[in-house]
Amino acid sequence: MADTASQLPPLRDVIARFGLGARKSLGQHFLLDLNLTGRIARAAPDLVHGTVIEIGPGPGGLTRALLAEGAAQLIAVEKDRRCLEALTELAGHYPGRLELVEGDALALPLPQLGQPPRQIVSNLPYNISTALLINWLETLAGDPAAFSSMTLMFQKEVAERLTAEPGNRHYGRLTIITQWLCEVRPLFDIPPRAFTPPPKVTSSVVSFRPRPSPLATASLKNLERVTAAAFGQRRKMLRQSLKSLFENCSETIESLGLLPTARAEELSVEDFCSLARLLDNTSANGA
Repeated sequence: MADTASQLPPLRDVIARFGLGARKSLGQHFLLDLNLTGRIARAAPDLVHGTVIEIGPGPGGLTRALLAEGAAQLIAVEKDRRCLEALTELAGHYPGRLELVEGDALALPLPQLGQPPRQIVSNLPYNISTALLINWLETLAGDPAAFSSMTLMFQKEVAERLTAEPGNRHYGRLTIITQWLCEVRPLFDIPPRAFTPPPKVTSSVVSFRPRPSPLATASLKNLERVTAAAFGQRRKMLRQSLKSLFENCSETIESLGLLPTARAEELSVEDFCSLARLLDNTSANGA
């Protein structure tokens, strides 16, 4: 595999030959540093078994690293047709191991691609990274085994939201839903200068390990309702921010052992799940 990688043309030559200038409209920032792409590939668990899915491979920097590190079945989803010709050339160096799918990852049912177990490894396009993650979290809420892991790159600010703890200013709705469904761990940062063109922000690679079952019992719909109300007015106390959801709001909050004067960022994921279960009960009773 190392010999194959050494036979590939430099990525900058591929970009020039196929006219692959990064497009802002697609959120493209190409990572060409082989040390960093290799580090991301090595951070992903067990590339040999099952299917690895990469979103937005561009000219194929991370794609090369995943193949070089042993990915046996790699499916690259690419919306930009310009990149497909370059990726087809790369696939020729790894017969039977790289499959290309042209399409919008937001609209594709990833759990239907390849064979399980499926993991996602990707330098996500900045402009749709959060939307993609929310899609995949909704998938995991219905099927915790849909993905065995996700190793994803975001803007550092997004990564801080995903990994925040209660009391942190980055702690919010996305934190709750993500940590409810996954064990989340920040891995390492990547500076702007590593990309072509350089973004204005630092990027971070984050590891997601889907839980066998959610952290606590709750419905996704009501967990989203509770967190939307709580963090939509995050500077207000819970007795104010949640009063549209519960009658006798203060008493309801106290029944869970929580303080009505607390604010959203002070509650744990499990606390929000308890509130969501109460909302389930309220709905069931027709209140």
